[in-house]
Amino acid sequence: MQTVPILSPDAAVYGVIMNDPASVSRLGEAVQQPPYKGLPAAPVLYLKPRNTWASDGAVVRLPAGEHAVEIGAVIGLRMGRDAARLRPESALEAVDACLLAADLSLPHADYYRPAIRQKCFDGSLCMRLLPSRAIGELSSLVLRTWINDVPSDERRLSDLLRAPARLLADVTEFMTLRQGDVLLTGVVYQSPVARTGAHVRVEVPGLARLAFTVETEEESA
Repeated sequence: MQTVPILSPDAAVYGVIMNDPASVSRLGEAVQQPPYKGLPAAPVLYLKPRNTWASDGAVVRLPAGEHAVEIGAVIGLRMGRDAARLRPESALEAVDACLLAADLSLPHADYYRPAIRQKCFDGSLCMRLLPSRAIGELSSLVLRTWINDVPSDERRLSDLLRAPARLLADVTEFMTLRQGDVLLTGVVYQSPVARTGAHVRVEVPGLARLAFTVETEEESA
């Protein structure tokens, strides 16, 4: 289990949606409906606050009454300095580390409203550091998800609609990312589902693996 903190207490972690073809395809005609009426022109962000952070080896407890969770394998970019108005060709120079993460979300049908309960429950972002060479290998990284030792998903960062450098440039066009902040490169809509009692493993072959167990909080007496 990773015990060394990888984020400072005052860091912010930002997630991204609709940054891959699978998500757009699964949304279907909903992409053309309000509020977007087409693909968003800028990255669509949400927050993963401090209560969501968990380390490799964690036991993630779903809110009482919930028994299933979507496992969004994703890469995070940790900022090595304050960054604003970055240019795509040099944006990755502001990154000091990459994180392997599992961004967890309770299944929900309403994709457009802020899903606070579904995405921000305790322990819903498991993370660990990747080796430093991952920054230079982002375009070739493959993420694999295993649930109870059964292969459940595979995705490639090369499939992102906004590659990591472009994503950083587009986000810092309208906001400053502070040193220590993390920008997740984008989860896939309707990621694989794990149920209570499942053992989950997310890995980047040849670099690192992240493991955790899913449980459910006991109902209050």
